[in-house]
Amino acid sequence: MASASLFSNNHGHNNKTLFFLFLFGVTLSICFLISSASAEIQCLRHPVKADRSLSFLVVGDWGRRGLYNQSEVALQMGIVGEKLDIDFVISTGDNFYENGLTDVNDPAFYESFSNIYTAPSLHKQWYNVLGNHDYRGDVLAQLSPDLGEKDKRWLCLRSFILHAEFVEFFFVDTTPFVDDYFTHPKDHTYDWRGVLPRKNYLSKLSKDLNSSLRHSTAKWKIVVGHHTIKSAGHHGITQELVSQLLPILEANNVDFYVNGHDHCLEHIIDSKSQIQFLTSGGGSKAWRGDIKWWNPEELKLYYDGQGFMSMEITEEVANFSYYDISGNILHKRSLSKELDSSV
Repeated sequence: MASASLFSNNHGHNNKTLFFLFLFGVTLSICFLISSASAEIQCLRHPVKADRSLSFLVVGDWGRRGLYNQSEVALQMGIVGEKLDIDFVISTGDNFYENGLTDVNDPAFYESFSNIYTAPSLHKQWYNVLGNHDYRGDVLAQLSPDLGEKDKRWLCLRSFILHAEFVEFFFVDTTPFVDDYFTHPKDHTYDWRGVLPRKNYLSKLSKDLNSSLRHSTAKWKIVVGHHTIKSAGHHGITQELVSQLLPILEANNVDFYVNGHDHCLEHIIDSKSQIQFLTSGGGSKAWRGDIKWWNPEELKLYYDGQGFMSMEITEEVANFSYYDISGNILHKRSLSKELDSSV
């Protein structure tokens, strides 16, 4: 009998999530992929457009009740979202500052999310991961389908897969990887319900991710997490992810690692693996001038202000752009793949 994986921690919670997805008519179906370890990994399915394209926005580190230019970023997201006819939005975590949500009735949910991202183009599904600041509050509140009842756009899970025909997104809960949150929490309290015992959690998560990536037949593989792996920003390299997560990405030909955590916009191309590291953590408060040296052959963009990222993707091409709070394009790149000769 298959055992539940860490992508699917609580069957009761998952059943309730499915109920609300159905209730609110979200255009998602649920699939389950069976790994070599006979573990069920929760997978959401999102359709592509009729022309077989997909477009979305990425924003991170945003939840400050509209302050620190959060509202200005949201305005431009709405404009770009309409222009690109986006299918959904990805949040790279730190959804609510400073200490997550107190419970499912915390007014910060409306004040930092529903009342900020009001543009019609942003009334699409939001796929959210947790950041370290989210873990300082009631984690189960953000994971609760009750928030989906308050605002049907909201969907937050610890780790999950989003399948969209030729592209798969692997959302990873990166906060439990970081040692300091356990050994040196300072004056912060973290909500580790569902994570402990930590060693078992991380082992299972890593095995499930590796298996899912290995068995994926998607043309594009995109991994989304909160914490940086390669970054010239304030937090810089997250050593635990370099040692535990990066080898999995390299072994499975991942195309993009998308993250927040550093409050900047950043593009690094690893010179060896050619993995594209895309930081979109400029949803609100940014850190001016806070940059470390990085190999200029790898560092293609570092912007120490607020903004967000977009991606338009087909089977052959992935185009991504970074925008500031005025909607100016700071940087854009295109990555191409050849179609299979058998097609």
